[in-house]
Amino acid sequence: MSKALTGIRILDLTHMLSGPYGAMILADLGAETIKVEPLQGEGTRKLMANDSNNSLDGMGAYYITLNRNKKSVAIDLKSEKGLAVFYDLVRQSDVVISNFGATVPGRLKIDYENLSKINPAIITCTVTGYGSDGPSPNRPAFDQVAQATGGGMSITGTDVDHPVRAGIPIGDLGGGMFAVMGIQSALLERHRSGKGQHVDISMLDCQISMLNYMATMFFLNGNDPKPIGNAHFVHVPYNTYKTSDGYIVIAVITDNFWHNLKQLVQIKEFDNPIYDFQPGRWQDRDLINAKLNEALTVNTTKYWLGQLQEKKIPCAPVNRFSEALSDEQVLHRNMVVDLKHPDGKSTRGPGNPIKLSRNNEESFTAAPKLGQDTDAVLEQLLGYNPDQISTLKQQGAIA
Repeated sequence: MSKALTGIRILDLTHMLSGPYGAMILADLGAETIKVEPLQGEGTRKLMANDSNNSLDGMGAYYITLNRNKKSVAIDLKSEKGLAVFYDLVRQSDVVISNFGATVPGRLKIDYENLSKINPAIITCTVTGYGSDGPSPNRPAFDQVAQATGGGMSITGTDVDHPVRAGIPIGDLGGGMFAVMGIQSALLERHRSGKGQHVDISMLDCQISMLNYMATMFFLNGNDPKPIGNAHFVHVPYNTYKTSDGYIVIAVITDNFWHNLKQLVQIKEFDNPIYDFQPGRWQDRDLINAKLNEALTVNTTKYWLGQLQEKKIPCAPVNRFSEALSDEQVLHRNMVVDLKHPDGKSTRGPGNPIKLSRNNEESFTAAPKLGQDTDAVLEQLLGYNPDQISTLKQQGAIA
């Protein structure tokens, strides 16, 4: 069975997290993804490579995860000969994705303006901190910078004096996710027009987009929202609560859920008729949360989840990684998969979250060694002969 993006060829110039994550998803979906690395290797190769707790045979967790299902070709894009090889690859490809600084693609002559002259059907995608235009596109940006600039950190945490970033790097990952959407949109449009185009992804834009309805609320009322921990600004009770052996989340978002919860916990203060509707619960939210938390601490997480689920009240355990990654639903969905090392060993990591009803083959080849596919790609895809390849190596254009 072929994968959904079989037949699409991507040249992956990315490094670190935002770009590699987007390219990884496309590779998981079947796009032939050729990672074009500098001769010394992409910087993430060295990240945790010598950390015995977080590496496998000299390949760190970042690289082994983000570069599965990819090939590696090592090219010096700063050399004339190396750039010529890259242009030959562009002629045979559909997409070029990168996440350099905003001015780098133009300086290296690998931007859309240059590449579209070589292949008018090429789609280029850049993931940058602030986009390719505007008053200040050249500022450096990494995950936490994007989270801070985009406003999300101001509402994360428990109080205004201690802003907190999201535990997962949503600034970087958001850029990669929107890159996938943009590239697939451009591929669909090219099917109609026959023409390529540039996809310009700004990590800041992505963070602003994810503010979503909360941004609209700000424009309606003019008030900057404040962090409220794990509570909700409308629903009560909606929070994290301690049990005798852990924590659970309860999300009462309708009055019916409240009535079911009240029957279950049998807290006399909850019998006040004013609490039967959301405005009354919101008014006394501190009391309700305190009393509920007090009641839940007398029994285990497993006990309360069983009771709450029987009453069909939205709830969940606050899982640690060890619990989330062994959850039966997660395992059933093939969201924990083997990640191989090219030398044969393997570890495990997260699977592909995009599930298709027909083209849902899920396979994961090992993240490649530096330049391991250079000869094969140049011979099979470009028709270079062994003498040409040897000469290019001697000239330092490839490795």
